[in-house]
Amino acid sequence: MTPDIAPRSKSPRAAVFASVAGWSFDLFDLFLLLYVAGPISKNIFPSTSPTLGIAAVFGSFAVTVVMRPAGAAIFGELADRKGRKAVMVLVMGGVGLTTAAMGLVPTHAAVGVLAPILFLALRIAQGLFVGGVTATTHTLGTESIGPRWRGLMSGLIGAGGAGLGAALASLAYIVVTALFPGPAFDQWGWRVLFFCGLLSALLSLFVLRKVDESPEFQAKRQAPVPFRELLRGRGKKILALNIAVAAGGGAQYYLTSGYLPTLLSEVVGVPAAQRGIVLLLSSVVVVGAAIGAGELSERLGRRRTMLGFGLCNLVALPVLTGGITSAGGDRGTVVALLCVVMVMLSNAAYSPLMIFLNERYPTGLRARGTAVSWNLGFMLGGLMPTLVSLLSPELADVPSRLAMFLVGATVVFVLAVLASPETRGALDRERDARPTVADDVTPA
Repeated sequence: MTPDIAPRSKSPRAAVFASVAGWSFDLFDLFLLLYVAGPISKNIFPSTSPTLGIAAVFGSFAVTVVMRPAGAAIFGELADRKGRKAVMVLVMGGVGLTTAAMGLVPTHAAVGVLAPILFLALRIAQGLFVGGVTATTHTLGTESIGPRWRGLMSGLIGAGGAGLGAALASLAYIVVTALFPGPAFDQWGWRVLFFCGLLSALLSLFVLRKVDESPEFQAKRQAPVPFRELLRGRGKKILALNIAVAAGGGAQYYLTSGYLPTLLSEVVGVPAAQRGIVLLLSSVVVVGAAIGAGELSERLGRRRTMLGFGLCNLVALPVLTGGITSAGGDRGTVVALLCVVMVMLSNAAYSPLMIFLNERYPTGLRARGTAVSWNLGFMLGGLMPTLVSLLSPELADVPSRLAMFLVGATVVFVLAVLASPETRGALDRERDARPTVADDVTPA
């Protein structure tokens, strides 16, 4: 299909808003745990070792991440067969309700081992729904706009949505810690943060009433594409490369933006009020960096943009980690500046990833291909903070382990991008009558 006859949505702004807000709120729900790692470790996963307690919290985070590929396959199948809109309503409501339920889990002191069991069960359910979110938000937005804006949308929804979600979590953290200062936060404040997850459920009602189905999905004339197309022939190689790119990009995100709350609180010792401001500022600037990098991919190509930022991050991210640690909690301005630069670079690297994955698959397989690749990759990347904590005998060992993992993750990202083709414009090329995974094109 060429740009001249590409289908247009009747409500592109509503579709874009729903995709950005949906991914933002669902990441807000998902990452609230990172902002309350201390209270959760004390109330749900008590331990005599601070690092083991934090590792248990990140382990529960990892459980959610591990379940996301299964949710991507289940809800991606539905989105490719029944449409993006209906599935988006279902999964966003599910994420919001499971997140709010986490605020109702009784403490370990009250019910013993039942507390972590209930908490983990909710994390599993949340992970399934979040996996489904990517099948809809990561396709509906880009399928509802013209070709000129797809790179920008990729940055805005994928990485920008992550920044907005983290910004909302930071803002909620600042407000709730002010309302529940000191011990009150450890006792009740963390529960209030989880109740904020109901915002995601409310957004699902907006999608139901205001958003039209993706025009690309409505226009597709082919029969449903079997899931096995992802796993055989060229599809197997393409899926493996896509997962590697997503894993490298996801690890850069989780080891910077994702690990930053714990690094600042437990290692650097930044006070709570100042820490919330630093995290909020860092999250806000990510949005601009993500949009800029996404737009850059529309001009330079997806491959060149990701490769350029990846090579830069290979050196910059470990250096910035050392700088943040060395600055200490007393040099707030320096720490804030270094954090801002770190999250800008790490998020810019994977900003074109969403549209890159979209362009690797035909419409009848796009929700599954994008969601499975994204979630398998981010599952692997999401395990990295847990490994950093487990491989750090003392808190003082965290910075060196973090720097080593950042280098390793970025190397994987760069190599996977080098092995991948340029995809810009693939959505608008005429496809075969029988849809298969998109053929490789010559690297730019």
